[in-house]
Amino acid sequence: MALWQGRSRRKPSGGRYRPFRKKRKFEIGVEQQFAFVGPQKVKLYRTRGRNQKVRILNAEFANVIDPRTGKTSKSKIITVKENSSNPHFVTRNIITKGAVLQTDAGLAKVMSRPGQDGVINAVLIEAPKAPAAPATPPTA
Repeated sequence: MALWQGRSRRKPSGGRYRPFRKKRKFEIGVEQQFAFVGPQKVKLYRTRGRNQKVRILNAEFANVIDPRTGKTSKSKIITVKENSSNPHFVTRNIITKGAVLQTDAGLAKVMSRPGQDGVINAVLIEAPKAPAAPATPPTA
């Protein structure tokens, strides 16, 4: 069923609004589809003005920016660690803007909107610590 985003037929008082025109196509919304961690899968949507919107359904990699060096690298997404929009998204591995991802490069916060942009851009917030080198015994 279509999601209609037009004006309600009822006033706040409970009375009826008299329709001054019919429903329009631009008032129809699109159902929400989430971006999951998995093999890359995208879907194209036609938008107003014959433009296209790319929606990620599954994502395997993210463009991770290191703020200290300013370099961007393509990192594999391991799992979703934190999601402030909905705590249940962590167990379902759903990626949204603001989600914290565990990647090969370390923990990264998503800065793009996967359902709108068609790409996952993230900023590194915690790099993995390098393993300490084994101490060599002093030679005498």
